[in-house]
Amino acid sequence: MTYDVFIALFIFGFISAFTPGPNNTMLLATGINFGVRRAWPHIFGIAIGFPFMIACIGFGLGRIFEIYPLLYVALKYLGAAYMIWLAWKIAMSKPSADDRISDAAPITFLQACAFQWVNPKAWIMGVTALSAYTVAAHYMIGVVAVVGTFVFMGFTSALTWVLFGAGLKHILNDARYYRMINIGLALALVASLVPMLWHG
Repeated sequence: MTYDVFIALFIFGFISAFTPGPNNTMLLATGINFGVRRAWPHIFGIAIGFPFMIACIGFGLGRIFEIYPLLYVALKYLGAAYMIWLAWKIAMSKPSADDRISDAAPITFLQACAFQWVNPKAWIMGVTALSAYTVAAHYMIGVVAVVGTFVFMGFTSALTWVLFGAGLKHILNDARYYRMINIGLALALVASLVPMLWHG
């Protein structure tokens, strides 16, 4: 991979990782509702889970969906149902006065990893990066470069969105504002399903 291609990959990774989407919407909600300390499993789940998914696609899993397209359709609708359930949980979240353990719990490491497989933006990012920034002559090196880029970008983006949410948590003291923000985030998460379902 040449220097200019790597810079282009880095820019693509930065833009795609930091722009709003299902992951970042949920990270913002986690930061608001639970703070930074309890968000680390969610952060690392994305930082590891998404690059792992890219590696699986890069090393042949994507071919399975080409051979058995119904598997992709099933995954898509399973993902939509899961995201609607997560949106409901976000909308119903109640703020806590501090960081004490409450009945509610943030997304776990394994849940964040698993979510990547049903996240439409993650699939678009992964397939686009592998298509655009790998070449047949040095394919393995290209896959490793893409995976490494998204390990770094995934971590920095996830931490940034959680910190932003945690900052809002300390600004907002009225439970009504929490509810309004959580409902807004839940609606944004559901809205992110529209392109995936609309385009079949």
